[in-house]
Amino acid sequence: MPYGRPAVTSWWAGAAAGREAPALVEGSARRLLGRETLLVLALSLGASALSALISFTGSLTRPGGLADQAANLNRSLAPDRPWLDLAWQLFGIGTALVPVLLVAHLLTREPAPSDTPVGLRGLGFDLRRPWSDLGRGALVAAGIGGSGLLLYLGARAAGFNLTVVPESLPDVWWKLPVLVLSAMQNSVVEEVIVVGYLLRRLDQLGWSPVGALAASSVLRGTYHLYQGIGGFVGNLVMGVIFVWLYRRWGRVGPLVAAHALIDIVAFVGYALLAGTVGWLPTA
Repeated sequence: MPYGRPAVTSWWAGAAAGREAPALVEGSARRLLGRETLLVLALSLGASALSALISFTGSLTRPGGLADQAANLNRSLAPDRPWLDLAWQLFGIGTALVPVLLVAHLLTREPAPSDTPVGLRGLGFDLRRPWSDLGRGALVAAGIGGSGLLLYLGARAAGFNLTVVPESLPDVWWKLPVLVLSAMQNSVVEEVIVVGYLLRRLDQLGWSPVGALAASSVLRGTYHLYQGIGGFVGNLVMGVIFVWLYRRWGRVGPLVAAHALIDIVAFVGYALLAGTVGWLPTA
């Protein structure tokens, strides 16, 4: 067993739904688990955070204001070659999900009682409660989506944010389906890794609930820093809310649903409205 024999520690009182506390690991198992966590992040959102920091530094040092620059989220990878472009889009979406599969594999190797869910099911990422997860996710998305848009518009007007271009794909038949798939991929990768997996590992490593919340939220804000200060602050606040909800519900499913709905509305809405309404900034 790769993590040794665990000794159960106390669990944050906000963790709901009767979910057992992750076991606290010590000694060599603790070092092994710490290295595992760093490697998972280096292959996924930790690398994205460093990339976003470098990108933001470049934007700050470039002539002109941040609002005069653009952050393009879904762009064409093979202009004027739609089938090749589609292949690249699907390749990017598929390979981005590999760290989630790695996390699922690592979680299934943990020692656990026979009646305890393992793998991604242990994080609440499954189809046991689809309508509950979707309903909760829709409520969260409605609250965060509107306030997030207002924050972005305000930060851009104040010169603290780049102009975010959610998509610049060609007008081909696969455009909207790819945008939906991209939104779903973003939501699965971010919520499974930066909430479910990371909080579980930090709990096992003995971090305090407040420290784990701060680490998860700051990481989320940092890998959105390429959008500017508004992107960082908005996603940091979103991270705090999502960690609190995960602790309360004990499931990452509603967060995946909420994130997917927010991104679908942003990507598809921009594709349909860009250039037709005056309040929506375009590059």
